[in-house]
Amino acid sequence: MSMTRDEKARELFKSGYNCAQAVVLAYEDELGLNREAAARLASSFGAGMGRMREVCGALSGAFMVAGWVRGYSDPTARDEKTIHYARIQRIAEAFRAETGAIRCAELLGAKGKDTSPTPDARTADYYKKRPCAEMVALAVRLLEEDLAKYP
Repeated sequence: MSMTRDEKARELFKSGYNCAQAVVLAYEDELGLNREAAARLASSFGAGMGRMREVCGALSGAFMVAGWVRGYSDPTARDEKTIHYARIQRIAEAFRAETGAIRCAELLGAKGKDTSPTPDARTADYYKKRPCAEMVALAVRLLEEDLAKYP
């Protein structure tokens, strides 16, 4: 039995990809990008954008996928922009309703205060203390629900 996308995202995060990469790579079959290209595209958004603890990287990854699969490309497409931005806002609000926040620093609590550019070592203790594996699974689940409800 194959993994669901949210399970795949969780496993990708646990294998060392950042939160944004884990979400984006869970959709690599739909993106038309190879794994390296998709991972590079999402690499800047981990840990709340370059470890600055801003918008959750898992959520940023979901936004990137939403843009790729249902976004717009015409800069004058006002209606399409409105529809797409409404999707992004729905997903963000659903995420906030589940977690209480969309900012990495708030999701991590006291651990969110460290903004050094150096990532923490991925130890067993790291995974016990961080909600990130669950955040990537949640972001994928909410994206899937929104794409199904609003094709």
